[in-house]
Amino acid sequence: MSATRLLVLGVVRRLGRAHGYLVRSELLSWGAEEWANVKWGSIYHALRQLTKEGLLASTEITEWPGRVDYEVTEAGDAEFLRLLRDALRGPDHRADILGAGLALLPALPRAEAVELLRARLAALEAQHEEVAARLERIATGGGDPHIRELPGLRMHGIDSAAEWTRGLIERLEAGSYPMAGDEADGRPAAPRG
Repeated sequence: MSATRLLVLGVVRRLGRAHGYLVRSELLSWGAEEWANVKWGSIYHALRQLTKEGLLASTEITEWPGRVDYEVTEAGDAEFLRLLRDALRGPDHRADILGAGLALLPALPRAEAVELLRARLAALEAQHEEVAARLERIATGGGDPHIRELPGLRMHGIDSAAEWTRGLIERLEAGSYPMAGDEADGRPAAPRG
């Protein structure tokens, strides 16, 4: 999965209609250049590729030569939601994918987001058990004792990710962050982003 693909679809979906510079500005305001390594050229490449795949629709703006506006198609909306769900449920340790999922988290209903994060937590807990068994085999199997540090490092990352995921689940269940479908001032929240 590409974090840039998810982010570009998510920003265009959130804004409703956007051109490349606007997508880049939004991602810069989120600090995505740092945590997702999103580059100027990759945004434009993603916009063109997503359009070619039918996930975005493009409109050339004749009043502004060279400007193209993009909108998410129905297929693009389905792909966005698939990518977002995968980013949140997977125990992937890539910060860019998880970061993209977090940046776009409010596009989901609260209950679905919690369910996806619980699936992530279960996968992390299963990984913890696998690494613990590996550590035990290394401890009793001889060999270079410093090699134990490798699964130990992995275990530390897994445990830290699980603890953070538990905290996010608690915050969401307590009502933190506006989410799709939440009521705000008696009006339903906007369904997109």
